[in-house]
Amino acid sequence: MREKKKITRNVEKAVQKYRFAVQVLFALLCIWIGVEFTVFVKSLEAGNPEMVSSRPAGVEGFLPISALMSVYYFFATGELHPAHPAGFFIFLAIVGVSFVVGKSFCSWLCPIGTLSETIGDFGEKIWHKLFKKRIKLPRFIDYPLRSLKYLLLGFFVYAIFFSMTINALKAFLDGPYNLVADIKMYYFFANISRFSLTVIAVLFVLSIFIRNFWCRYLCPYGALLGLISFLSPLKIKREAKSCIDCGLCAKACPSFIKVDKVDTVRSDECSMCLSCVDACPVADTLYVQTKVTDKKISKKIVVLAVITTYIAITGIGILTGHWKNNISGKEYIILHEQIDNLGHPTSTADIEKLNKETETGVNK
Repeated sequence: MREKKKITRNVEKAVQKYRFAVQVLFALLCIWIGVEFTVFVKSLEAGNPEMVSSRPAGVEGFLPISALMSVYYFFATGELHPAHPAGFFIFLAIVGVSFVVGKSFCSWLCPIGTLSETIGDFGEKIWHKLFKKRIKLPRFIDYPLRSLKYLLLGFFVYAIFFSMTINALKAFLDGPYNLVADIKMYYFFANISRFSLTVIAVLFVLSIFIRNFWCRYLCPYGALLGLISFLSPLKIKREAKSCIDCGLCAKACPSFIKVDKVDTVRSDECSMCLSCVDACPVADTLYVQTKVTDKKISKKIVVLAVITTYIAITGIGILTGHWKNNISGKEYIILHEQIDNLGHPTSTADIEKLNKETETGVNK
């Protein structure tokens, strides 16, 4: 007869309540930024330079393309562009978190990730009641769809790093469109078109049927962080000797990773939410391990690493005085009056035109 495995029950406390708390606090922070920014825009509409409200620099976290341009510009020239300095540090903080704790920004801090997770939980409750199982697309559909976010990422990387000269990049960052990109974004949502609203509604419905539809298939930010996560020293490790093959870890994984079939989780879809680790019923069978020392890392250390890494990098920007831009209220009002006429390059032809126009720029 086959000897039964001796099982030591896992009594380590779950961290999902901590993750939920972090998600809620970060979502509330984003809402507060949104309210403050709305007050700022309304003060611009009033047109009195003396009455312009304080602009929350944190809104720049919602300008990832501009931030990526600023990061590229910094490493190419050694200069921190002054238009959106907070966006520069927020971008580095998000990337830094991914280097340290994998793709954890998506499941711990990202407000879109939190919303997507909430919708996904709602959808799974419906499908469980109807079909007693989770809905997952077959591989021949899932894999091609997952490539879409990498194609979007590749487009942005090509447009910024390979199509634009440094002079053209500086001209764009200095340009009026980039200076008010956050205000343009505000009006996009405040005066949202029927088409855009329809697209958002479709994404919402698809997220009910297919968990994390936006994050899994379309988010270029998630694609970037997924690639960076491979460099993270922290990985989820499974001890095959003590595993009882219950499959609870795989069922708990929101990204449909077959955690119960691997020794170490290496996937661009793993967001280090630790749901699988919490679900494991056997002690020391599924845990976070650092590849530097091959030692087990407490789940609470993972929580602290996510929070402290993000706060430390953004804190550098605040403490060094590189957080708020130096655009005056009067300048903002002038730009605001022109905002309907401000645009940006929308094709490779536009980028090539900008390159030619800036050939006699600062680097000549």
